[in-house]
Amino acid sequence: MIETQMPTVLHSGLAFPDIDPVIFSIGPFAVHWYGLGYVVGILFAWWYGKKLLRTNRLWANNEPPMPPEALDDFVLWAALGVVLGGRLGYVLFYNFSFYLAHPLEIPAVWDGGMSFHGGIIGTTLAMILFARARNIRIWSMFDTIAAGVPVGLGIVRIANFINSELWGRVSDVPWAVYFPNGGPLPRHPSQLYESALEGLVLFLVLFLLIWVGNQLRKPGFVAGAFVTGYGLARIIVEFYREPDAQIGYLFGGWLTMGMVLSLPMVLLGIWAMLRANRAAKHA
Repeated sequence: MIETQMPTVLHSGLAFPDIDPVIFSIGPFAVHWYGLGYVVGILFAWWYGKKLLRTNRLWANNEPPMPPEALDDFVLWAALGVVLGGRLGYVLFYNFSFYLAHPLEIPAVWDGGMSFHGGIIGTTLAMILFARARNIRIWSMFDTIAAGVPVGLGIVRIANFINSELWGRVSDVPWAVYFPNGGPLPRHPSQLYESALEGLVLFLVLFLLIWVGNQLRKPGFVAGAFVTGYGLARIIVEFYREPDAQIGYLFGGWLTMGMVLSLPMVLLGIWAMLRANRAAKHA
């Protein structure tokens, strides 16, 4: 009698790097890569925005929409918008049933759970309120802040990778990674895909639009390009990213919540760029 054996499926993948999510701790106080990513991202956007505002030639009629010092006051507004909006967005969009049953867990940001879509809504509201209070053109305010945001996005996505969270779908590509909490099979390092697209690529696109294309002279164009670029990058990566376990796939078994929330961003960003072009032609 000849025994037959089922073929063994081999999966090649890379070992997960041994990086502690905590950079250092002093007593009960701990500094995490994830939190540092937000801090560095906000500070970079502040520094870069001031650099843009000091370069008169980038703006229509060589007149920046606000003094660079205005961003010193906006840093706190931005931080509150990012944290409060990001947390509430996660609660409402991704895990509402859990937080409805455990409302005291909502403020526990240190346990993880932030939504970019919620964060951008919170930051947008902060920009609108700040611009109205300081008599600043809202669209130019959007442009100034949006120009530097991709750097923070890229850093935070790397922190997601270090935390072994938001990993991708099972894959046999050579660069797939065995995540310690991702099961026995290697997965797409989708956090790094997002870091590259939402961070590096998007920043370079906006950099060229600003410094080569002079698009800050059209209020709202750079902000529209940012929103469109992020939405497209997120939709692309969602095809490789494992959907949140508490939500899963939507409708036809392939659509994810990230795609649903990103598609309106693409449409809104395209509208903003078209509006900016029309306004510039009639100026």
